[in-house]
Amino acid sequence: MSNRGPEISRALRERGRQWPAPIRWLETVGSTNDFLKERSREGAAGWAVVVASRQTAARGRQGRAWLSPSGNLFLSLLLRPTLPAESAGLVPLAAGVAAAEAAAEWGVAVQLKWPNDLVVRGRKLGGVLVEASAGAEGLETVVVGVGMNLALDPADAPPALRGALTSVRAETGGEPGVPAAAAAVLDRLAVWYDALARDGPPLVLAAWRARSVPWWGRAVEARSGDAVLRGVARDLDPRGALILDLADGSRRAVFSGEVREVRLES
Repeated sequence: MSNRGPEISRALRERGRQWPAPIRWLETVGSTNDFLKERSREGAAGWAVVVASRQTAARGRQGRAWLSPSGNLFLSLLLRPTLPAESAGLVPLAAGVAAAEAAAEWGVAVQLKWPNDLVVRGRKLGGVLVEASAGAEGLETVVVGVGMNLALDPADAPPALRGALTSVRAETGGEPGVPAAAAAVLDRLAVWYDALARDGPPLVLAAWRARSVPWWGRAVEARSGDAVLRGVARDLDPRGALILDLADGSRRAVFSGEVREVRLES
């Protein structure tokens, strides 16, 4: 397949956005995030993008393998942020809102499952993986990875995953194609990054809450490594952490992990 980077740039221009850094297209890569992290160490400019037709070693949060067949969106964006500390931690939530807004353009109603799964009717459409690097002077780079199932047929997934996945095509009968999808996600990422830089956390938090799965006031289980917390999901705090009310009456802020709704024993 030919280089499709110029198609993405053209689609962005059609949306009224001149992209400020190179957009690189790769037929096959281990992980777009890993590729861009390596380029960042070599001095790649902020807003540099890599999009791959296929990934061979993709992963989600906590190192989980990510199914990456061709025809779907595998995109990573490099940021060299100058955000204040209270805003920098909201980049993953802003990226989730951006991806959900892009999907809405194709007729897909996405809900956000903390910290940033993209779900439709309880099935996973995609996800966001944000990886930051800090130096002596603080935050230096942030790589924002977005994976989204565009053309995937859930019937082609491994048996254990078939009931858990969906795609734009499965939901609507069509899909936008990778260049148009990449342009939509990048455009909305730029919008929400600018909003975060300009207005700080409140606008991003409100937009994320508006698209959240409806689990506020319900019992959830949060797993981070070997630690497991069970409690009632109450809200996000100003840092983007999930607030849980625990059975002992205490309140805990959870910053990372895997969360699912559960039934508490009576």
